[in-house]
Amino acid sequence: MTAPIVSFEFFPPQSLEASFRLWDTVQSLAPLDPRFVSVTYGAGGTTRDLTRDAVATLHKSSGLNVAAHLTCVDATRDETLSIAKSFAEAGVNEIVALRGDPPKGAGQFTQHPDGFANSVELIEALSTAGDFTIRVGAYPDIHPEAKTAQADIDWLKRKLDAGADEALTQFFFEAETFFRFRDACEKAGIDGSKITPGILPIENWKGARNFARRCGTTIPKWIEDAFDKAIRDGREDLLATAICTELCSDLIDGGVDKLHFYTLNRPELTRDVCHALGVTPRVELENVA
Repeated sequence: MTAPIVSFEFFPPQSLEASFRLWDTVQSLAPLDPRFVSVTYGAGGTTRDLTRDAVATLHKSSGLNVAAHLTCVDATRDETLSIAKSFAEAGVNEIVALRGDPPKGAGQFTQHPDGFANSVELIEALSTAGDFTIRVGAYPDIHPEAKTAQADIDWLKRKLDAGADEALTQFFFEAETFFRFRDACEKAGIDGSKITPGILPIENWKGARNFARRCGTTIPKWIEDAFDKAIRDGREDLLATAICTELCSDLIDGGVDKLHFYTLNRPELTRDVCHALGVTPRVELENVA
């Protein structure tokens, strides 16, 4: 099995303790030579300034290729493009462009009177505003707001046609979910190599299950049963590592060469899975040489 090319997602710290945790996470995963790392926005754009600060700091201090999340929520077009410009001025030319989740307590996304209506409008503006590499979201399971699976695929094609370079998927629990989605995308005229699977190592099953339910990710019964038993037996971490490694191996066997890990700023499980897949720390390679 050929080792995959990996990338990692972090979220910006909101306290001093969280800042140390983020830096420890970066230090732990940077030796795996990710092709990029991304920094999220909070729901409703609540961490916009924190994201901007974290992106600039990581870019300057880590030597990693950093991608910044950017959303349409609660901002004018000028404000959003000004943030993109500030990223570029800091040397960050990679953006994950998303519509964004509505603010906490809001039932649905509402366009700012002077803002972007959706991710396609944002992508179109970014593609003409600067020399950005633009990544977008994709949904192997139906997005909660989409009427059909085909509607999700049609919207993804619009985003790529608008100027996006790559799609990062929402997480899923079975490789076949991704393969069905990739096949359907290719049937719709989307280059399957532009779709990178998003992987969620399950650090906490209760939290992962709740997250999956909120975002419409199908939860197989076998995984529910397996974690119920593993938690009773005190083997939750072992099961999580095995399930994530097997999922990634199945994806690689199916032709996937890039994986994007949602780390939740907790590097241990992600690092262990990467090691199991043959993603070897650079420092070890340098020592061998």
